[in-house]
Amino acid sequence: MNKVIFFDLFFTLITPSYLESKNENDVLGLTIKEWEQYAENDVLYNRRATGQVLSPEKIIDDIVSMIPAKVNELQKREILLLRQKRMQAALINIDHQILSTIQKLKENGIKTCIISNADVIDTMYWDKSPLYALFDDAVFSHKVKYLKPDSYIYNVAMKKMNVNSSECIFVGDGGSNELFGAKRTGMRTVFTEYLEKKPEEKRIDLLEFADFHITEFSELLKI
Repeated sequence: MNKVIFFDLFFTLITPSYLESKNENDVLGLTIKEWEQYAENDVLYNRRATGQVLSPEKIIDDIVSMIPAKVNELQKREILLLRQKRMQAALINIDHQILSTIQKLKENGIKTCIISNADVIDTMYWDKSPLYALFDDAVFSHKVKYLKPDSYIYNVAMKKMNVNSSECIFVGDGGSNELFGAKRTGMRTVFTEYLEKKPEEKRIDLLEFADFHITEFSELLKI
């Protein structure tokens, strides 16, 4: 019997889309693609997502230090505010099908828990999200100092929820090799493409580590 369903956060339950209004890249006159080359740098992301950098201001400092242009303090503050605003919007504006599906799972006695690679800015508004009341717990990488797909973060989550791997399922879009990581711990896995469709080659790779594949979030109720 499935006692707990663990969920990834980004691109599984929320999408941190760029807003129609001003975004971080606009402050510096960059395209989104150009901005993300710096903002999503693997080394910087690893530092903040494993809790080595816990100051929001330092996160922005580290990103802009890589940009070959002078960025003043006023611009840094604006970039931080815009990034916080974008993450807040992602956590507040939750898709109805996702909310109703998780609510029905809860009504059926299933416990739920987040396992997410995330930094302090990403999770700043977690307790304001409609998802917050639907989840029994959340394990964020910046708090436990480990990233998916390391087995440690899954084991921390299972210990929190008092279950072993045979009693739970992990649901995710497949980013960060998370399905492989969950599978390695003994969990069954659900690959979801509800919020983001993957290129065919990537989909084939991810299906290797998926026990189930869904394109509508409500299909979880059948599983």
